[in-house]
Amino acid sequence: MAPALRLFLYWMVAAIAIAVAFLYYEFNPVEHAFFPPCLFRQYTGLHCPGCGAQRALHQLLHGNIREAFRYNALLLLMIPYVSLGFVLSVRTHFRGTGYETMPQAYSNPRIIIGILIVICLFWIFRNIPVEPFSWLAPHD
Repeated sequence: MAPALRLFLYWMVAAIAIAVAFLYYEFNPVEHAFFPPCLFRQYTGLHCPGCGAQRALHQLLHGNIREAFRYNALLLLMIPYVSLGFVLSVRTHFRGTGYETMPQAYSNPRIIIGILIVICLFWIFRNIPVEPFSWLAPHD
């Protein structure tokens, strides 16, 4: 990918992230119907890994970390990982080095597969209606 295009994409991602943060700060997904519902939940009755993420983001932006964790614990645990990956990617771009300089946590296929396994396990466990697994489901 051309360096100018990559830089443009970084700025677009940052701008979209700021716009989304503003939207979720200003409007509570519980109170406003324009936020999209989870189609997986709507059609199956089960929670997907992202269920509760909108409500969690709203709570997190208001500093309610405990409430955000109760809506979607995986989201809160993944935000630092994804944010650091974005920052490291931008740094790699500006240094002009290849992505082989990225830390193993972002370039090792085993780690990426491990993350996917964690997401799938979270998906399964949050749908088991027995404590302690039911604690992973977003509270209503």
